[in-house]
Amino acid sequence: MASEPRSPRLAVLIDADNASAKIVDGLFEEIAKIGEASVRRIYGDFSSPRSKPWADTLARHAIVPQQQFAYTTGKNASDITLVIDAMDLLHSGRFDGFCLVSSDSDFTRLAARIREQGIDVFGFGEQKTPESFRQACRRFIYTENLRSDAASSKDADSAAVPKSLLPVSAATPMIKKVITQMESEDGWVALGEVGKQLSNLVSDFDPRTYGCRKLSDLVRKTGGFEIEEQSKGGGSVRIRVKAATAPQPRARAPRGHREAAKP
Repeated sequence: MASEPRSPRLAVLIDADNASAKIVDGLFEEIAKIGEASVRRIYGDFSSPRSKPWADTLARHAIVPQQQFAYTTGKNASDITLVIDAMDLLHSGRFDGFCLVSSDSDFTRLAARIREQGIDVFGFGEQKTPESFRQACRRFIYTENLRSDAASSKDADSAAVPKSLLPVSAATPMIKKVITQMESEDGWVALGEVGKQLSNLVSDFDPRTYGCRKLSDLVRKTGGFEIEEQSKGGGSVRIRVKAATAPQPRARAPRGHREAAKP
């Protein structure tokens, strides 16, 4: 009997010094959409009060702590250990992707090196994460979109509308750019293809950043696109840029009326 295809194997490496424990539930829910978190390791000094929130969540998610004592001020042994482990795991050839959880730009070269090997890198960090690290990843997810205190999972209404990090208008130019790059005789393009191109063009693109759960919701909220839902083909959705409406010329009053209006 043929075995079921296995989900991509992922190595999840967490920088405890540059990630909040409040994201842990949302983090592993997001990772589960990508593949199987086969390796779950976190790096930090868990004897420090700063790392206590992480220590309280390790057992619940089967995260293996890699203790690194801060023997010297200003030297981050945790980062070095994380990089060494990442390279060991990379050369083992057992993983289809890496999840690097940190807002530290020091991991930019690590992400780039892993991708040079043909392995996907998914970054998770705060919105303040430097662009160099974000762009070095195949996809980058803002952890503000994953925080359990941003939208309670017990409240269906609050979970349906994520907290907006950026205004909806900021997404419009990116969506328009992708549509213009796609070949189409009449301007209509499949929404699914737009989503794929957006991910390739902007590694940190995420509808949740704009307060929307889905790309279709975001497109509607911008008000800059026409939307067509097709009944055939599984109900696929197409969009195109709304045509600019030329301003109507102001009506000029008859000559006699203009002269009568003069004092």
